[in-house]
Amino acid sequence: MHTEANRQHQTGLSRRGFVATSAALGVTVLPAKTVFSYQENEKIGLGLIGTGGRGRWLADLFVKHGGYRIVAAADYFQDRVDAVGNAFGVPEANRFTGLAGYRRLLDKKPDAVAIQTPSYFHPEQSLAAVEVGCHVFLAKPVAVDVPGCLDILRAGQLARQKKLCFLVDFQTRANALYQEAVRRVHAGDIGTIVCAEARYYTGFDPARGEALARDPDNKELQLRYWALMRVLSGDVITEQNIHALDVATWFLNADPVKAYGTGGRKGRGAGGDCWDHFAVIYYFPGDVVLSFSSKQLGTGYETIACRVFGTEGTADTDYWRAVSISGKKPFEGGSVEGLFTTGAQGNIATFCECIRRGDSSNPSVEPSVRSNLTTILGRMAAYRHGEVTWEEMMRTAEKWEFDTSGLRQ
Repeated sequence: MHTEANRQHQTGLSRRGFVATSAALGVTVLPAKTVFSYQENEKIGLGLIGTGGRGRWLADLFVKHGGYRIVAAADYFQDRVDAVGNAFGVPEANRFTGLAGYRRLLDKKPDAVAIQTPSYFHPEQSLAAVEVGCHVFLAKPVAVDVPGCLDILRAGQLARQKKLCFLVDFQTRANALYQEAVRRVHAGDIGTIVCAEARYYTGFDPARGEALARDPDNKELQLRYWALMRVLSGDVITEQNIHALDVATWFLNADPVKAYGTGGRKGRGAGGDCWDHFAVIYYFPGDVVLSFSSKQLGTGYETIACRVFGTEGTADTDYWRAVSISGKKPFEGGSVEGLFTTGAQGNIATFCECIRRGDSSNPSVEPSVRSNLTTILGRMAAYRHGEVTWEEMMRTAEKWEFDTSGLRQ
């Protein structure tokens, strides 16, 4: 196992370097450096790694875009692979199961892969895909722990070297209203940022966890209901709440210095071991404080929101509603209803365009790692019911392990 120092050396990552790289990538698009690889009428051969609910849904969006054809599919479970294979005409010889199914898919050398597996597997699968020369469309979160995040940085750097496209699928970052609001805040339209808040409130259907509750040590059930398992999902603050924290770190454009957190598991009932509520105070450079809270339980009010308060205005975003800025330099913004779908469609279109243009600048990698690490910092603080610094998180580089013994390869 690599030490943190070794990983920083391998990826060229230091805290200062990470901040500088992320900031630069937020505003810079590098020119295309490869030849035009795809004609306008040539479809990109896509391998789908992870064919569960979202994987199946995304496959349909890829096909409807018109620039892709599904040429292979992999999932641990045969029923899921066959459902996608039958729906999109994937030959049985190109359907793969088991933990190593994705490697057999990569042996088929698709042009690109869409990775929609449990978050725990994202670093390993992304690196393997880039190493064999595939473009990568990756679900968030990119990893469940610090070593995994550093591996994603390595994958992104390797993709640039190999002139491959690597895109992380955050819907908000594909939306023009979010982009414009962030641009205006960075331009100083709300003055000096003083503080911010981020919220992720949603309900939970207890029936989702019933099968796992009846047989909690069944590893295949853990894989099937991976979003209920900390080690596979990163817990709800990383797997789900990252949407709100990604927007916050996008606005603030900095690593948090430290976090103080709490939370627990009280109202969700049976199935898995993820918490159902978190509350974290993040401290950013310049004495900027971000208050974050989330819940995944009960029914009632739901939102994925971020507000940034400045000396001359307030930026206000809500994933399900609207984006705007109020104050001395207002931005009327508008509705972002349907962002769950339109954001994914936008990213699918961007991925296709980047492949066809040979654009391997891959600006989504570093910001996605930053927000992922921010969720891990908050998770560590909450589990401790206390304070954790960014430096401590990076220095200790805690690695999570899922025991795969007994599972099919």
